Amino acid sequence: MDAQGLDWLLVPLHQLVSWGAAGAMIFGGVVPYIPQYRDIRRTQNAEGFSPYVCLVLLVANILRILFWFGRHFESPLLWQSIVMILAMLVMLKLCTEVRVANELNVKRRLFADFDPHHFWHWSSFADYVQCVLAFTGIAGYITYLSIDSSLFVETLGFLAVLTEAMLGVPQLYRNHRHQSTEGMSIKMVLMWTSGDTFKTAYFLLNGAPLQFSVCGLLQVLVDLAILAQAYIFSRHPPKPAPHTTHPTSAKAL
Repeated sequence: MDAQGLDWLLVPLHQLVSWGAAGAMIFGGVVPYIPQYRDIRRTQNAEGFSPYVCLVLLVANILRILFWFGRHFESPLLWQSIVMILAMLVMLKLCTEVRVANELNVKRRLFADFDPHHFWHWSSFADYVQCVLAFTGIAGYITYLSIDSSLFVETLGFLAVLTEAMLGVPQLYRNHRHQSTEGMSIKMVLMWTSGDTFKTAYFLLNGAPLQFSVCGLLQVLVDLAILAQAYIFSRHPPKPAPHTTHPTSAKAL
């Protein structure tokens, strides 16, 4: 009787918690990029942030949306992908504008040149949009032709979450190459770690496809590796290079 009497409180409370978890799932993924976005805008320097992070997330979330057409999963995960794509385009626009403004007498690089040496390092945000649209069109057409194949659909889902699991790898590699995390927002990585931990727990508790849970765990491990880099490089900063006639490059990936 007492349990039934509490239903009027527990049912709406449970619903409220479910809505809160869904909202955190949809918008929580973009929150880590707010400190990095503000740092780049304040300093007008994007060298500490790898634009390949945006590439990884754009590809991963486009593939995840296509996976949804073959195997429906929870709506918050679908909306999360849409929100993340928009956020990465905004981030990419700022990074491109800042980088181009700091470049002097550099030949204009276009997506239409199809030069692999300049891939994802073009001179205009419009070229990145063209690349994203081209990839979406090709991947979407292949998915349309193969949507009836369960093997293709499951592989597509695995590629989507595996690509997202590799999110931190460009930043991990950049830090290793420069032996420094200067310019990288520690707040961003801490938010990555907390967000990925929450996301993985959400996958496990809500019975998401197995690919989501496995790759979520991998993503948390990459986040922890980046935090370990930040700790190690702060304790043992690299010795300044001796002055030479050849200028060094601090350009991120």
